[in-house]
Amino acid sequence: MIKETTLAAVDELIARYPALSVCREDLLAAVRLICDGYHGGHKLIVCGNGGSASDSEHIVGELMKGFLLPRKLGPEIAQKMQQVCPEEADYFLENLQGALPALSLVNQVALNTAFANDQAPDLSFAQQLLGMGNKGDVLLAISTSGNSTNVIYALQMAKVKGVKTIALTGKSGGKIQSRGLADVTIRVPDDETFRIQEYHLPVYHMLCIAAENEFFGE
Repeated sequence: MIKETTLAAVDELIARYPALSVCREDLLAAVRLICDGYHGGHKLIVCGNGGSASDSEHIVGELMKGFLLPRKLGPEIAQKMQQVCPEEADYFLENLQGALPALSLVNQVALNTAFANDQAPDLSFAQQLLGMGNKGDVLLAISTSGNSTNVIYALQMAKVKGVKTIALTGKSGGKIQSRGLADVTIRVPDDETFRIQEYHLPVYHMLCIAAENEFFGE
């Protein structure tokens, strides 16, 4: 059962960005998918191109360390640190933070360039999903047009591997929407690339806020 305060992040977002009210049900579904994945001990995988590649990195940065809430480490890991590295344990406990496992597919420079050169550049994300995607993981695939070929292939490979899928697109949703390639497609209400990206940022911030609250909130 997802916390009510976690789901409330969606309506808090819509209060600030009323135009996103058309996405409410998909936003709630995305929060549930991500939190269910983390409850099951799985990870979030993120990919996109250009500005959306930068968004992928941004999302991982918000999840793998504290965002809005303190993330003190629990007694079990603290005890293990005291046993394994007693001299450094206090330093670790003072500075390390609880993490929500997240992986960006865009920062694997050596792999992506080698695969693009040796095999097929539009299959680099799919290759990583094939190698690292596990049943129960969640893929957040970002494409402003909904037509990015490498993102579409990533979504298809995610399905092959039993990975749940969320797409973040513009208003039309492109081929991702028309072909039903994602379990959840959040289609923000604009068709212009830069304005789509301006909506994407508060949307994925909300997803990070919700996930953090679920696992580190009161």
